[in-house]
Amino acid sequence: MLRIARLHAIEILDSRARPTLAVTLETDSGLRLRAGVPAGVSTGAREAVELRDGDPERYDGQGVRRAVAHVNGEIAQALTGQRFSSLEELDATLIDLDGTPDKHRLGANALLGVSLVAARTEAAQYDRALWQQLAALSGAPALLPVPHFTVVGGGGGGHGGGRFREFMVAPLGAACLADAVRAGAEIHARLGARLIAAADAAGRPPVGLGDEGGFAPAMERPEDVLRELVGAITDAGYSPGRDGVAIALDPAASDLRTADGRYLVAGDELTSDQLIDRYEEIVDRFPVWSVEDGLGEDDWDGWERLTARLGGRVQLMGDDLFATHPALIAEAIGRNVANSALIKVNQIGTVTETMTAIGVCRGAGYRQMVSHRSGETDDSFIADLAVGAGCGQLKSGGPARGEHVAKYNRLLEIADSRPELPFGLSVPVEGS
Repeated sequence: MLRIARLHAIEILDSRARPTLAVTLETDSGLRLRAGVPAGVSTGAREAVELRDGDPERYDGQGVRRAVAHVNGEIAQALTGQRFSSLEELDATLIDLDGTPDKHRLGANALLGVSLVAARTEAAQYDRALWQQLAALSGAPALLPVPHFTVVGGGGGGHGGGRFREFMVAPLGAACLADAVRAGAEIHARLGARLIAAADAAGRPPVGLGDEGGFAPAMERPEDVLRELVGAITDAGYSPGRDGVAIALDPAASDLRTADGRYLVAGDELTSDQLIDRYEEIVDRFPVWSVEDGLGEDDWDGWERLTARLGGRVQLMGDDLFATHPALIAEAIGRNVANSALIKVNQIGTVTETMTAIGVCRGAGYRQMVSHRSGETDDSFIADLAVGAGCGQLKSGGPARGEHVAKYNRLLEIADSRPELPFGLSVPVEGS
């Protein structure tokens, strides 16, 4: 039983120095817990709507004082003093209170902040770790996930258009979580050294870090980045491939889409089929095991062809395509589109709906990967979510910058406290 004595939100900064919310919940028994709300920058058209103030004189219109006011006003008035038998009941109340399909009236960021902190409070009331409470909600066995570390960021997360947004390393062959985290950190360091040396030799500007915690080298062709990444994996003493350290890509193809429906990749304008051909060549040449948002969110016919061509060889993950929306995922399953889904709590707006999306995937054999957003806080909620949902994969940026490292460190804490928890992917990798 959850009884809210007080709700209070404030405006804080996310990792991109843009405003987001932190929500504090107090119970009548004296519990006081807090949650930070992640914020997307490159957002899909189907996502639940973050409420921004639109005041150009303040944070370039990106302030969230209206969302804060909704938590402290209408939402607090509706929830304070009420008794809720479960998080599901509280989330249903939030959804009904907003009353819009995309949560634009009160703001998905306002609703999510309350949902996140309520989940954390419910766990505390049962004297459970957050991941344990989320495991009870999901009905799945808890599982320590394979981290997918962003080591190069381009496109919306780094330099600019025409580039794949993220290149990740996935230590699929690691024996345990601690070994996986070590592999990610060591490869990140080796890659940095390679990229810095190459930039110095070519007289290019120094290599910096992108928003996702990956390096942002002046390389446009994805194949050039992949060669450096394979070299870094080898330099760090690991085997490139599914039995060692594999590579995951996020081309973020919706951002590569041109006005005439083609895709701009490193100066080349490609049709959907030509881009699919290029992915196949990449998978043939490099140890790539996962491709996220390989085509645009409106290119469903192309997605069907991509899935038919590569779905038996690699993980094809929908992000903008699905927006963590159970109905969109169900539609994709019916059309044999993709074979996995990226899960972002703020795309849908409540913890309960997030769990529903994960359940739809699980029921159809679609893999899932819990993910951060580019505008993050130091809140580690998604680490507990990945463990409790038993999805087997977590994407939280590079092993650098505090907002990203907080999630990986939380996984290490969970692994240390419960060494009996299994580690790995929830669904066997085809062909491994």
